[in-house]
Amino acid sequence: MIRRADECAVSVREAMRGGPGSVKQVEVAKKEEMFSKARLFAKLVLEPGCGIGQHVHEGECEIFYVLKGCATYFDNGTEVTLRPGDVAVCGDGESHAVTNNGTETLEIIAVIPTK
Repeated sequence: MIRRADECAVSVREAMRGGPGSVKQVEVAKKEEMFSKARLFAKLVLEPGCGIGQHVHEGECEIFYVLKGCATYFDNGTEVTLRPGDVAVCGDGESHAVTNNGTETLEIIAVIPTK
């Protein structure tokens, strides 16, 4: 199966997890295509000033891979800067948040595997 870029479902989430602004979510794979081993495989697009609020993952983890831009990432309360090619893993029971404090669009691949 091939899914062209213009065939991917796109949604916009306002104040995602209590974060500022909106997050564009481009569905890369559908949940049913991942054999119930993941609930999300998407590209997240955050314009400057937008972010995803701090939240905890229970029974799952989340992996971010930065494609473009610069992210302010909160890893269990510790603030770090992520750049293209960087990977952040939020483990089961851990918390994280991300904000685009830069001047260009931030693009992240996000995968949420489940137990």
